[in-house]
Amino acid sequence: MAEDTAAGSPHPAVADGGPGQDNRTESRAAGGNGDHGHGHGASQASFWGLVVGSIGVVYGDIGTSPLYAFREAVVAATGHGATGTPSREIVLGVLSLILWSLILIITGKYVLLLLRADDKGEGGILTLVALAQRAMGKPSYMIALLGMAGAAMFYGDAAITPAISVLSALEGLKLVTPVFEPYILPLTVVVIIGLFAVQSHGTASVARYFGPICIVWFLAMAVTGAIHIADDLGVFHAFNPYYGLVFIANNGTIGLLALGAVFLAVTGGEALYTDLGHFGRKPIQWAWFGLVFPALTLNYLGQGAMVLADPSKLTNPFYLLAPSWALLPMVILATLATIIASQAVITGAFSLSRQAIQLGLLPRMAIRHTSEEQAGQIYMPAINWGLLIGVLTLVLLFKSSSSLASAYGIAVTATMFITAVLAWFVVRRLWKWNIMLALVVMVPLIVIHLIFFGANMLKLVDGGWVPLVIGAVIMFLMLTWRKGTAILADKTRRIEVPLVDLLKSFDKRPPHQVAGTAVFLTSDQSYAPASLLHNLKHNKVLHEHNVFLAVKTVDVPRLPDAERISYEKINERFSRLTVRFGYMETPHVPKALIACKKYGLKFDMMSTSFFLSRRHLKASGKLGMPLWQDYIFIGLAVNANSASDYFHLPTGRVVEVGTQVTI
Repeated sequence: MAEDTAAGSPHPAVADGGPGQDNRTESRAAGGNGDHGHGHGASQASFWGLVVGSIGVVYGDIGTSPLYAFREAVVAATGHGATGTPSREIVLGVLSLILWSLILIITGKYVLLLLRADDKGEGGILTLVALAQRAMGKPSYMIALLGMAGAAMFYGDAAITPAISVLSALEGLKLVTPVFEPYILPLTVVVIIGLFAVQSHGTASVARYFGPICIVWFLAMAVTGAIHIADDLGVFHAFNPYYGLVFIANNGTIGLLALGAVFLAVTGGEALYTDLGHFGRKPIQWAWFGLVFPALTLNYLGQGAMVLADPSKLTNPFYLLAPSWALLPMVILATLATIIASQAVITGAFSLSRQAIQLGLLPRMAIRHTSEEQAGQIYMPAINWGLLIGVLTLVLLFKSSSSLASAYGIAVTATMFITAVLAWFVVRRLWKWNIMLALVVMVPLIVIHLIFFGANMLKLVDGGWVPLVIGAVIMFLMLTWRKGTAILADKTRRIEVPLVDLLKSFDKRPPHQVAGTAVFLTSDQSYAPASLLHNLKHNKVLHEHNVFLAVKTVDVPRLPDAERISYEKINERFSRLTVRFGYMETPHVPKALIACKKYGLKFDMMSTSFFLSRRHLKASGKLGMPLWQDYIFIGLAVNANSASDYFHLPTGRVVEVGTQVTI
């Protein structure tokens, strides 16, 4: 038995502005400030609190990249593994590529450009899709498809980040003493299981420590790196992009393999944009320029100078920067930093999944709020345990951070390339940049991402297929859900009765009336809901007041209460009510109904019944999808969270009416 995925739920076509989407909202001004709800009128203490918070959450992922990025890039460049001796040209070339990747991709694209591409203060790839759709002025299936691909690839990244981060941190234990080496893998498994196990309790109580811990982490990286720069002051030549370009030009395939590893240094870039709504543009920018970028630069320069002076240190240049007495504290600090980085990715997966559900790209799933103060603190059991299985599988399959590094990068480069393409539509159509400025700024970024993607594709056989498979599966499920719900909605419309015709029949032969209010959830208020028709058929009664309720998702992150409700009185017994939610909000119908008092509607939950249609789906393979895909869609629908739970309807006041539909 599967619940009707069309009635009373986010419409499957909202992802590309298709029928069912409410587009009443106005476009943002070109280059919004990204500080909506954060910066204006806030105290200095509040601002610096956001800066500290962003250091922990936004930069956790990119802040752990020095653990493995430089090592893996130089090892790939030598072509002989970690036992090879890197030349001076290789070290300076790799270091130059890392520094300029941080400058062009993180600083230029994300910190300075994309942080301005906000939608009422919110960021992320699905927000960029909404902005690009708005910029086009009409629904674009291609933009919707790009958004789905980028979102799907994010899940591949979300599975690999905790695995490679925690493994790379704990691998420092074998430098403390070789006795720890057999315990690195079991400890990694324990840390990861513990991390996912506490998600249901929320992270609000410990999140306040994320920022301070990461500040200590970045300062420790900066100090250990700065100390070793004196090992070879020639390392400053890496700021000259000539060394990076010559390295790529002279090393062919090996140079591209190294470039794929260089990308590990910028893998946390998407978090900058995704977490825009939590911290605002200015705090994220201040954190980057004031601490994160200088600390990363000093650490990479220190690793480079140390390896130039002593190539044998390439075995683990990050930990060998620290003096022997500080090695164990550095491992502990690195483990804490990687846990925080993993937490940021997990939270991002929850937020992205909620957006995808609201936009009709995924079936309804249980969403629990874990904090009364912060609306963004949510927990999704299905996503949490699915990610845990994926992360543990990767850890046990690859067993080391070096092996996992081959799998890392493809998903992130694909997502970054998609964001660059979507950003083209925003800067050109929404911000009205002239063609020359758009070409000068955006084309180099798109080309750089294409080169990085091509370089990472060389790692396809060595493990790069993993995130691609994860992303492909997620995207296939999104497309199946989207197409299946559209087929179901179309089939439902064919058998439903126009509301006007039904009301005319009531004038001729009014059914028996009972006291109370009946709320019928529907996605199309011009047709009589199946739940109403079956209630009349079986119970042969009509309530005193009948409300046709449509729950819509709009293309803005959050909606003011004043714009949430639309009400239309049809006659004395019937009315239409539309409740709107932003794609970043969790629909809570009872709370929204409280706002109906201004229309003279007062819902007494003890005398109100909510009627839902529940569809028993039967596969036919004849309505647009092959039979096997019909079964997958039915499986998704059967396991979807019920509408009564998803919309927080009072369980004792819900009546479900079932019918069979062949799709």
